[in-house]
Amino acid sequence: MALGDDLFGVHEKALALRSQRLGLLASNIANASTPGFKAKDIDFASALSAAEQPGASMSQAIEAATKYRVPLQPSLDGNTVELNTEQTKFAENAVAYQSTLSFLNGRIQTLTRALKGE
Repeated sequence: MALGDDLFGVHEKALALRSQRLGLLASNIANASTPGFKAKDIDFASALSAAEQPGASMSQAIEAATKYRVPLQPSLDGNTVELNTEQTKFAENAVAYQSTLSFLNGRIQTLTRALKGE
């Protein structure tokens, strides 16, 4: 087990996954008008669980947990992006990303104070 795993636990991997998910959701939003574009999303819980397995890589966990989104109302041009859904998922993930980042920042500050002997 690496030193970072001991210090930050699951939060390091969660932050990386949330970052990848933000990029994927942003891509969906950017392609909302692209004919034939298929929206994808990462099942965060599944990806995190897979990433926590011994010997698993983050890229393998993300790839296994990335799925195409099924639209509620398919468009005639084959695009499966539903802008409201994507924007909501993006906002929820951004809040979770910020929360994880804040937790890690607090942890780093605590460790810094401990090393300084405060």
